[in-house]
Amino acid sequence: MQALSHLECFVKSAESGSFSAAARLLAITPAAVSKNVARLEAALGVRLFQRSTRKLSLTEGGEHFLHQISAALTTLADAVHHVSEQDRQPAGTLRVSMGQAFGRAYMVPLLDAFLRRYPAIVPDWRFENRQVDLIGEGFDAGIGGGLDLKPGMVARELGRIHIVAVASASYMAGKRKPRSPSDLSAFDGIMRRASHTGRINQYSLRNAAGDAAAADLRPRVIFDDPEAICQAAMMGLGVALLPMPFAVPWLQNGALVRVLPGWSADAGPVSLYYPAKKLLPARTRVFVDFVIEQFRERDFARLIQSDKVARA
Repeated sequence: MQALSHLECFVKSAESGSFSAAARLLAITPAAVSKNVARLEAALGVRLFQRSTRKLSLTEGGEHFLHQISAALTTLADAVHHVSEQDRQPAGTLRVSMGQAFGRAYMVPLLDAFLRRYPAIVPDWRFENRQVDLIGEGFDAGIGGGLDLKPGMVARELGRIHIVAVASASYMAGKRKPRSPSDLSAFDGIMRRASHTGRINQYSLRNAAGDAAAADLRPRVIFDDPEAICQAAMMGLGVALLPMPFAVPWLQNGALVRVLPGWSADAGPVSLYYPAKKLLPARTRVFVDFVIEQFRERDFARLIQSDKVARA
């Protein structure tokens, strides 16, 4: 399969923008990638890359060649990999990106059962609050919300995230309970600044009757991290608008209470996303199936939308 390895080096170098990045994805040395690309160029009689000390860019011929072979090479490589895996237990390093707090609260607790079922798989999980380029960065899958999926990606919804108003019981003690989101203007707010826009998040809450109103808290503290917001709310610094996946553990143990039961904002789905390949590596396929199964059994979708988790 020497010719296939040359083509893989070319495609990974083109997608990642450097021989070094391609080498990391292919688990070989940059020198080996460079030699394989050079051999491919010699065999084709065409220069595929313009090389400089700072940049690696495709030539016109390289662009055309990449367009022609990329999809076909992926299909061929998947087929070869699939045949080699058919009679073996799913194995290998499973690289997954997921949000920090979400991963710790909902994914790490699944690890014991997953490893007992698939002992030959080695999870290599990155806890980071961003959407990654799965192919370009060499990930098998990712988990997150607010996705902007590129062509060739598939997303499986795990549940829709609801934003709810929460506070500590000590902060709410002696205060008149708000009856609608507009009443929140009288309360100190622990606000969240969106890391990707720099703006303070604003929400309009809705109830089961379809009534909607803006939740205009009085800014007291501004953070860009939901875990820090949770901590500040538990310290009694004010009311916070939090995604239910972050709030649920603290609502369940009583550290936080719902301030406006029955009111929430729909922030869209949290999803498991992965490449749309007909022949996924076995480690990715069983991981996707396992996560979907576990989240369904644990009724995750209901949990992060429920108005019955805890009430003020």
